[in-house]
Amino acid sequence: MRNLFFVFALMLPLSSQAQISWEEIDVLAQDAQAQVVEWRRWFHENPELSNREFNTSARVASILTDMGLEPRTGIAHTGVVAIIEGGKPGPLVAIRADMDGLPVTEETGLPFASVVRGEYNGQEVGVMHACGHDSHMAMLLGAASVLNAVKEELPGSVMLIFQPAEESAPEGEEGGAELMLKEGFSRRPARGGIWIACGHQPARRKNGGAQWPHAGGGG
Repeated sequence: MRNLFFVFALMLPLSSQAQISWEEIDVLAQDAQAQVVEWRRWFHENPELSNREFNTSARVASILTDMGLEPRTGIAHTGVVAIIEGGKPGPLVAIRADMDGLPVTEETGLPFASVVRGEYNGQEVGVMHACGHDSHMAMLLGAASVLNAVKEELPGSVMLIFQPAEESAPEGEEGGAELMLKEGFSRRPARGGIWIACGHQPARRKNGGAQWPHAGGGG
């Protein structure tokens, strides 16, 4: 959940009207911890390969909808974006998580281990969240839950980005951050906004246009 504290470290100093205390955030984060663990284990047990994150996307969208948010889906095939509108003026901060698993057969023996099989380069393979994307999604949903609970006092707004195909799109397909940018995942300008990431590649905004460094087929 440390990305949540990075968000507040960036946003709170920008508003003298902010009434959110670090103690309040800590309590809310602790309250969300068990749910974050549950989400992470579900994602770990149900991984999907790049550009095939259909159940993952549906699960993310359902959780965000239950929070009272209005997620946009189907971006770059399976991407999801939602915005928490803060009650006070301030920047737009974006937090990004990656969604796809890897063609790896899990041998951990965990009670929530993946037994999923999929097709990769024409071969049947095991599928596993072997790169932490299950944790990234769960942490972002946990951050969303806390931020949404204090949105009336939030100095600015938060964009939640769930990016598919970070590990790179299948051969012959478009996907990942590049396709999200191409399709225009953000419908609102955010000049001067601050972008951070929950995942492998930090996102940033330059001259009013969103970009991920090294945004190729993956992200």
